[in-house]
Amino acid sequence: MKRLGYLLFAVLAITLMLGGNALATPPVNQGDNSYYFVTYYSNANTAGVPDATLRIVNDGGAVCIATDSAKGNVNCAEDDVAGTLWAAIYVFDDSQEMRSCCACVITSDGLLSESVNKELTSNEFTGRGEMTRGVIKVISSASSDPTAPLPIPGLRAWFTHIQATTSTFPAPGPGAPVNVVEKGPWFVTETALADSNLSQTEYLNLGALCSYGLTIGSGYGYCPCTIEDYDF
Repeated sequence: MKRLGYLLFAVLAITLMLGGNALATPPVNQGDNSYYFVTYYSNANTAGVPDATLRIVNDGGAVCIATDSAKGNVNCAEDDVAGTLWAAIYVFDDSQEMRSCCACVITSDGLLSESVNKELTSNEFTGRGEMTRGVIKVISSASSDPTAPLPIPGLRAWFTHIQATTSTFPAPGPGAPVNVVEKGPWFVTETALADSNLSQTEYLNLGALCSYGLTIGSGYGYCPCTIEDYDF
């Protein structure tokens, strides 16, 4: 009986220790630490086709991280911009050339919505080109400068894709022109941006191309940023 009592006491002690540790341990981070994302756009700036939208949210995960490294570890309540991040956005055409870039502010738990036709492709470096398809890259950044982003986790993004179908209209009768093929109707799908690996070379290229484009653009190439939490 005495041995049984000791055994039960040991089991109870271990249970309390494990339970106490579980209660005292803060929850671990869920999700991932991605800060670089890519997607594509298609059928942009095309008559009769819906506009696509890039939506980015600040998940609040950076709320206790100082945005100024010189401050060190600060109290979040004392940091006026704690949790504020910028979406450094880089837009490429289908010739793999960067055509516009920008850094749009998103405060903690905020939403940024960017139109492809009216914003992301409306003010490209040369001020003349019209882009219909290409690639969009986003860095979750602690810097408001797209030419020198500071990668940090905290942003998540989604994109609406404009998908085309093909309709074939038969010739009206013998001797008539061949069948007419037209694009349409158009369908809108939405997917999350793909997590990607930001190499040192890619990081330096994005900043350099953005800087170069804005310089030679003389005012062109900085894509406009929608007011935060204004969706369409």
